[in-house]
Amino acid sequence: MKTTRVVLHEQGGPEVLHLEEIDLTAPGPGEVQIEQTAVGLNYMDVYQRSGAYPLSLPSPLGLEAAGRIIAVGSDVSDLAVGDRVAYGPVLGAYAKHRNAPATRIVKIPDGISEEIAAAVLMKGTTVQYLLNRTCHLTPGQDVLFWAASGGVGQLAGQWGAHLGARMIGVTSGKANCEVILKLGYAEAIDRDSENVAERVQELTGGKGVPVVYDSVGAASFDASIESLQTFGMFVSFGATTGEAPPVPPSLLQHKGSLYFTRPTLADYIKLREDLVYAAAEVFRLVGEGVLTVNIDQKMPLSGIVDAHRLLEAGTTTGSTVLTP
Repeated sequence: MKTTRVVLHEQGGPEVLHLEEIDLTAPGPGEVQIEQTAVGLNYMDVYQRSGAYPLSLPSPLGLEAAGRIIAVGSDVSDLAVGDRVAYGPVLGAYAKHRNAPATRIVKIPDGISEEIAAAVLMKGTTVQYLLNRTCHLTPGQDVLFWAASGGVGQLAGQWGAHLGARMIGVTSGKANCEVILKLGYAEAIDRDSENVAERVQELTGGKGVPVVYDSVGAASFDASIESLQTFGMFVSFGATTGEAPPVPPSLLQHKGSLYFTRPTLADYIKLREDLVYAAAEVFRLVGEGVLTVNIDQKMPLSGIVDAHRLLEAGTTTGSTVLTP
């Protein structure tokens, strides 16, 4: 069958993104074919497009989407034609139709739209592992979370508050501060007008926080280090402003016997049982109203260049969904 998808022939700026018509074969063994109705946008897409993460070219792009199964290959027993499904991360999501490995697919529960599923699955499973596995949050614990008004950050504020933690969010501008205070954050720090580390020390009575979640990278590294208390954990899970600098062991020693980790979602959901469990937790909390998923930008897949420009510029909030 004929379909359209983004094929990357070179890595670089948003202008390298182009939609192309391709011939899509029938799904192979262990695969399903999906007609996609919603595609999620993630900062990982920028890393792969730009060359920060190498790809074997030519390559498809995009990691997360939702839709309905229209064909099933051999050796697939738990999925059927007509099932509403979502996935992420599986390279090749920027497409109208695609084949994907059944082991990476999860069913969407009744009551949750495909649009919401595409917006929340990768971001939600990221928050699930960050708050429950990388560092298990406990009631009353102070937590500093950067990029709090983004898609991951908005979910983290709500999920952290649900766990009983005191969430302190860092964002940009007064308007975004007001938004995150309605999404689980007990305190909001405006990085445009406040010194983040100093404000954290004020909020914690000079103790600092036991854990910092930092997806910003180079621009936020020093402030994150200075915000941690003795034995604190620095969780670096992104680099939107460039990679954080090398971390010498002596820095961790002199700043209070700190811990530093650089986790990735792929490892935490590598096993299918971990993927299924994490996705179920995300969908459960959405269904129960614990998590509100804000889709603040909706764009056609044909507008992928503009979508990447906006995401990379840091002007988006919440989640962005593309319509194939």
